[in-house]
Amino acid sequence: MIGKLHSTVIDCPDPAALAPFYEELLGMSRVNTEDDWITIGYAEGIPAVAFQKVDDYRAPEWPGQDVPQQFHLDVTVDDLDEGERQVLERGATDAGVKEEGFRVYLDPAGHPFCLVV
Repeated sequence: MIGKLHSTVIDCPDPAALAPFYEELLGMSRVNTEDDWITIGYAEGIPAVAFQKVDDYRAPEWPGQDVPQQFHLDVTVDDLDEGERQVLERGATDAGVKEEGFRVYLDPAGHPFCLVV
């Protein structure tokens, strides 16, 4: 092993608008807040997820790659139906992919992510 995951950085147009979605989705808390950067994490601090403001941000297109995904997370849940209900309540969009054991959604800024069992 060379190292351990420290953080995943997500480009977005407005970190203050996107970070709360992931705080609820992942059960993380705010670690750092700046005008163009917000970091969330667990009590241990790492790994963390950071949100970086990008001027002229363009949401990814999925499954097409005209604008690449930029990143995606797989999030483990106990129950896909309940997980779906909760992410949709918090502003996610159903991407229309529901396979055995996983479903694909778009976060409020258009990034794809999966719920998996």
